[in-house]
Amino acid sequence: MNIVIFGPPGAGKGTQSKFIVKKFNLYQLSTGDLLRDEIKNKTKLGAEISSIINSGELVSDKIVNNLIEKFVSNDIYKNKIIFDGYPRTLTQAENLDDLLKRYNQKIDIVLKLSISLDTVKKRILERQNQENRADDNEEVAIKRYKTYEKSSEPVINYYKQSNLLKVVNGEAGISEISIEISGLINAIKG
Repeated sequence: MNIVIFGPPGAGKGTQSKFIVKKFNLYQLSTGDLLRDEIKNKTKLGAEISSIINSGELVSDKIVNNLIEKFVSNDIYKNKIIFDGYPRTLTQAENLDDLLKRYNQKIDIVLKLSISLDTVKKRILERQNQENRADDNEEVAIKRYKTYEKSSEPVINYYKQSNLLKVVNGEAGISEISIEISGLINAIKG
């Protein structure tokens, strides 16, 4: 089973992804982690990625798609992936479908953690106090939330049309969200 998980920053994607990975024996594919691994492993591609990021630019879809193909084509991960933070654009969603088809796979369910901006602000402030993350402040949180809402809309609609989208109440507590997600995944597994 392959899963896509969506939600604005502060919605709990990372927390829920870790839970799903453990409970359903899946592998988390985080594009951020893939990019950081290339840089850390000092590959030729890693050097290219590093210079792109350091210049403040976004890494191209072509680079991200190559990294994802490396992951998807590996038999260890076949039909056992949770995509966290990808796809972010309609082009990426279409590319992902083509890529999965090429390796006889598909997306089984798309989970969208639905959460208000007020809750995001509250969580970001809590997280800031606990983890002291540099990207956690109210101004950045509002900007990232609005960017997410705007950029993810076409992707959400794309999956809605495929009847893959399941909206999860991201306002609930961590364990309630986990229980709801488990029920949705179990319903698909049959």
